[in-house]
Amino acid sequence: MEYHIIPNTDLKISKICLGTMTWGEQNTEAQAHEQLDFAISQAINFIDTAEMYAIPAKPHTQGLTETYIGNWLHKRRKRDDLVITSKAAGPGKQVQHIRNGPKFNKTHLTEALENSLKRLQTDYIDVYQLHWPERPTNFFGPLGYKHKSDNAVTDFKATLETLQTFIQEGKIRYIGLSNETPWGVMQYLKYSEMYDLPKVITIQNPYSLINRTFEIGLSEIAIREQVGLLAYSPLGGGLLSDKYLNGRKPDGVRYSLFPNYFFRYNHPNTLKAVEKYGALARSIGMPLAQMALAFVNSRDFLTANIIGATNLQQLKENIDSINIHLSEDVLKEIEAIHLELPNPAP
Repeated sequence: MEYHIIPNTDLKISKICLGTMTWGEQNTEAQAHEQLDFAISQAINFIDTAEMYAIPAKPHTQGLTETYIGNWLHKRRKRDDLVITSKAAGPGKQVQHIRNGPKFNKTHLTEALENSLKRLQTDYIDVYQLHWPERPTNFFGPLGYKHKSDNAVTDFKATLETLQTFIQEGKIRYIGLSNETPWGVMQYLKYSEMYDLPKVITIQNPYSLINRTFEIGLSEIAIREQVGLLAYSPLGGGLLSDKYLNGRKPDGVRYSLFPNYFFRYNHPNTLKAVEKYGALARSIGMPLAQMALAFVNSRDFLTANIIGATNLQQLKENIDSINIHLSEDVLKEIEAIHLELPNPAP
């Protein structure tokens, strides 16, 4: 395993982070604990979750993922050798069951944090993130931004002040963003510097062979401002794996179980790109998933690669990607496919 310290922190993290969003929907608690045990045995010390998980978001499964992790932490009793992130949900139609419609004001964020701490059975969260913007903008699929002058915009200063209070109380250590745009990241950084408030240390956005939009604007911010990427959906929701090649759509996978939820991946060019990347992976004798993850691992703006799996075989294969280094020739072929079919699944 590879490790590094996140800039401006004392957090030493594994480059592979264990994602957990399927726990409580596609995975039972016993399976979740099995995955946690295996990941730790493979030297992973970084775990990502959120108050809204499991995915897809439903009232009766909301919070189950954190509960499963909390029960495991209580049983294991070695909290301090792990780095755990969680996220406070933003507003949206699909999450009205959370706090009667999530917001980023002090009352809502306090309730969100206290509930997460209770479910996780811990006194603190290492990196606490805002799951998506509290304003209408282009995330979860849309590429273009359509401005409306009367759009509500987060009070960045007040939000940072609330998060600062949590840090002062010892309930969180650092803060991060998720599904944020370049403008949003720079607003948080600006108010942090202007008023000596906590600095954002990470941004959790999608990044994969079929979605490299992070490279447009955000990658430079990540490097120059030291706000590293926690890449989620590095396999494009699972599409970048051999099981989908040649038009296959197996029973029990998320696109069969939840066909309307993962609409952001349903572009015809997505499947064309997946087939081309699959052919390239076969030509070098490598599973597509491992090639896709190795590509993400190679990026200089990456802080951690958040992998997920619904069984231990998938988890082992995904973790093993840390040992793969793609040649310059393979990277050039990846670029050629990307230029032909750029970002079909943003």
